[in-house]
Formats: sequence, structure tokens, C-alpha cells
Amino acid sequence: MDIDLARAWVQAIAAAVGRHKDHLTQLDSAIGDADHGTNLDRGFTAAAAVVADLTPDTVGAVFTRTGTTLISTIGGASGPLYGGAFRALGQALDVPSAAPQAFAAALAAGLESIQKLGTASPGDKTMIDAYAPAVAAFDERARQGTDFAAAAAAAADAAEEGMRATTPLQARKGRASYLGARSVGHQDPGATSTALIFRALANTAANP
Repeated sequence: MDIDLARAWVQAIAAAVGRHKDHLTQLDSAIGDADHGTNLDRGFTAAAAVVADLTPDTVGAVFTRTGTTLISTIGGASGPLYGGAFRALGQALDVPSAAPQAFAAALAAGLESIQKLGTASPGDKTMIDAYAPAVAAFDERARQGTDFAAAAAAAADAAEEGMRATTPLQARKGRASYLGARSVGHQDPGATSTALIFRALANTAANP
């Protein structure tokens, strides 16, 4: 992970969210506030514009500015959760480039940030259900010595599997938890946007 890849990843996320914002909002309309796609599109569009004009010295600077922008532009819980995760990535990657294992550790710091703020665990039907397996998959591949692109692809696959696995779950955190058993049968929008983020990383790493 270097500065150019970091910037390209943020821009790829913005593009992916823009393409899928209606789907994200549709998912959120079933079990949330029906604004997840709109909010994320606004936030990541703003973040992509900010990093495009940035002249950073480190990978972390890209992610810290991304996180700060998300917090200031996304309403609801998603802004602090995603913004905090990117800020945690930024704090962990105060270097011009990072090897896969260093990036795996940064992803773990992002996960810790989300869990601390959202107090969610795997199985609660939240973004954690996609983020946690993605981190584990990336870390496993990094420890095996595979290259960054292969680790990112494994993370994206794991995130998408985790996303799909939220459908039969009953929500235990967030707005969806108010629905009780009625939340069963709906794919979690936060897990879905998390899967988009990791797929954007895989696609960017495969086509630098």
C-alpha cells in the first residue's frame, strides 16, 4: 500500500458507492432510516475530492483526511463508524508505503475503532459481519507471504460472504434492532457497504 494506491482506493470507493447508492438505500429502507446510500455517497464523494487535491507525505495522511471528511459529511452512525475506521488506518500507517502485514494491522485497528464505538460483535447484523472476516482473511494471506493484491481479493471475498450471511440474522444493534424478528430476512446495509469498500480495494490493487 503506497500513497497512490491509498488515494485510488478512496476514489474507487466513491465510484462504487455512487453506482450502488440506490441499492444501499433500498436495503436501508427495509430495516433502517432509508438514507445509507445517500449519506455514504455524499461522504465518499467529498472524501475523493479532498484526497485528489491532497499532497500527502504518507499513506496515513490520505486515510486520516478521508476519515475526518467522512465524519464531517455523513449523517447518522455511518459517519463516525467509517470515519473513525479510516482515521485509525491513518494513525497506523504513518509511512510512505506499507507491506501487507502492516496494512493488516491497520485494518485490525480500524475494526477495533468500529467495535469500540458501535459496541457490536460478529453476528449482531452490522458492518462488523463483513469487516471482521475481511480483516481475518487479509491477515491470513499476509502472514502466508502473498502479495497485496491477493490478500485484498481474499478480504473482499470474505466481506461479501459475511455480507450475505447477515440476511438470516436478527439485528441486535442499531436501528434495525428495534424491529426484532422482523429484521430477519434482510441483508444488512452496513455490511453491504463494507463489502463494497473491500471489493474496491481488491479491484484497485489488481489494477494499479
